[in-house]
Amino acid sequence: MRNANQRFTLKARPANMVGPEHFAAETLPVHAPGDGEALVETLYLSIDPAMRVWINEDPGYVPPVAIGETMRASGIGRVVQSSASGLAAGTLVQGQLGWQTLATLPASQLKALDLALGGPLDWIGALGPTGLTAFFGLKDVGGAKAGETVLVSAAAGAVGQLVGQIARLDGCRVVGIAGGAAKCDWIVRDLGFDAAIDYKAEPDLAAAIARACPKGVDVYFDNVGGPTLDAALANMVLRGRVVICGRISQTAAGQLYGVRNLGQLIGRRIRIESFVVFDFASRYAEAWRWISDRLRDGRLRQRIHLVDGLDSAPAALAMLFRGENFGKLVVKVAD
Repeated sequence: MRNANQRFTLKARPANMVGPEHFAAETLPVHAPGDGEALVETLYLSIDPAMRVWINEDPGYVPPVAIGETMRASGIGRVVQSSASGLAAGTLVQGQLGWQTLATLPASQLKALDLALGGPLDWIGALGPTGLTAFFGLKDVGGAKAGETVLVSAAAGAVGQLVGQIARLDGCRVVGIAGGAAKCDWIVRDLGFDAAIDYKAEPDLAAAIARACPKGVDVYFDNVGGPTLDAALANMVLRGRVVICGRISQTAAGQLYGVRNLGQLIGRRIRIESFVVFDFASRYAEAWRWISDRLRDGRLRQRIHLVDGLDSAPAALAMLFRGENFGKLVVKVAD
């Protein structure tokens, strides 16, 4: 059994941008699993915008990460030693592993991967919380229907790339907002988006959306918030729907942005609804089957942005808020 666990704990709560200075590296002895527990070696860790919210004093929907606590993160791991029935050594699992190389956790908090549905990187992305968020956010919260126009921000990111593809597969016209020509070219050329808007090159984003969506926007899937949300609201159709999934432009901002176009909601009867993926936990199996079928036959794809080594995790989190990731950001901890 491995006898040393490298981990990163939360050292200080950032006021604005998060960085490596807010975390501390430690090496601890491994805690052998007790009854009903398993020792898990971390293979991959998901880097998500929500992690910045978790290190606030009051995230609102989950307890905050405490100072001195292992940084919270979902991941994929391999069982090294088990004292839990039904969870043998060698099993690949998904769970809240945290920023550490070895985690001793209750078996009840671990899900054995169904490798018939997909491999480890599928489970950290398209079959994991990222894909579930895209699936239920678009279909259930947004209620997107064939023939409608779907606009998605952060379209080359973890959730956005999947939202656009799911909307396209459901017969929608899809327009993505992304930062930079490379990302915009990729979502159109490789993922089949109908159009892309490079927000970095557009002095008037609302006007750019109007050109790309001449009939207006039926569903806006918002991963960004701030001025991008304002620009989308200016282009919504009568009874359009806005899905609030994230607000990455504001999560690490020193000064919050006051949305100005909320008056559009009245005359156009626009509905804005937020959600968290856990709202749909009883229906995960439905989404796993749908996503797996389309991954298998190539109709659905995901781009993974891999960074190597646990030591890279603190810097990787900061990458999200500078728009430096291209696809789903994942830390590879071990082979």
